[in-house]
Amino acid sequence: MKSKSALDWLLEDDQPSVRFLTLTQLLERPLDDPEVVAAKGMITRKGWAEEILAKQDREGWWVSGESLYRPKYLSANWMLLILADLGLTRSDPRIKRACDIWIERFSRADGGFAMEGSNKGHLCTTGNATRALVQFGYADHPAVRSAFEWLVTNRDKNGGWSCFGSGRNLDSWEGMSAFAVYPTAKWTEGMKSAVELGAEYYLGKELHKQGGEYPPWYRFHYPVHYYYDLLVGLDFITALGYGDDRRLRFALNLLREKRRPDGKWNLDALHPDVEGGVAEWYAKHPKHAPTPFGLEKSGEASKLITLKAMQVLNRVDESI
Repeated sequence: MKSKSALDWLLEDDQPSVRFLTLTQLLERPLDDPEVVAAKGMITRKGWAEEILAKQDREGWWVSGESLYRPKYLSANWMLLILADLGLTRSDPRIKRACDIWIERFSRADGGFAMEGSNKGHLCTTGNATRALVQFGYADHPAVRSAFEWLVTNRDKNGGWSCFGSGRNLDSWEGMSAFAVYPTAKWTEGMKSAVELGAEYYLGKELHKQGGEYPPWYRFHYPVHYYYDLLVGLDFITALGYGDDRRLRFALNLLREKRRPDGKWNLDALHPDVEGGVAEWYAKHPKHAPTPFGLEKSGEASKLITLKAMQVLNRVDESI
């Protein structure tokens, strides 16, 4: 009953994106199913996606055309990451217009993607942009294909990536998440090796063993932006086919423990949910501090977190 109650909640029509994703990703209904077609048709007419698109400039950007990256987390880069998660595609001319600008402004000569002010591809930006662009329907775009090759070229030889040149770390998850949505039929041998080595890196650390405990990793967030938490790790690692690995036990136990008696999960916090040195840096540089952006209230039941959590558990069940 708990699962059915949560499922019925996700299928309510107040958020067509969640209903559409629940029907297609949890219940595996085909895209031509009448309920799926109806839900998809409502995504841009009601709910979160409609609200975000209503604030888009006719030229394709949000807040300012001068930068697609700033202000964090209100500009085009961040809105597009969310809209990709909400089930939109390039078939909507507003998405196509925004993505065309995004690709033009962020693609770099080395094959990666980067925000304004950087001439070389950046791991966080490349991983996030390629993941979203694949979801939007740009998997065959030359810039997207080049970006996946960039991810292979710029991985650590022992697996994983480094976002800020500090060595491999769990925070550098974006490459794995990008491959999790990229069709395996398009993978080269280099891509397959990059994913296998990256998966072993994360599994070897049981998704969380890196230095001392970092509390934000144990809290679930949406939007994720470029931050990491255990639900982020569970999402890409199970999507890549590692749901039966025993080294996921700790993370899966945490996921199950955080489930509410009614079968739902809470949104624990909004980013920036930071501690230690990062929080101190923001305090000293308030002009650089990002503006939190959320679709749901922290501390309350979240449809997006519940949907993701149920997807993870479904994959685990299917892998046994």
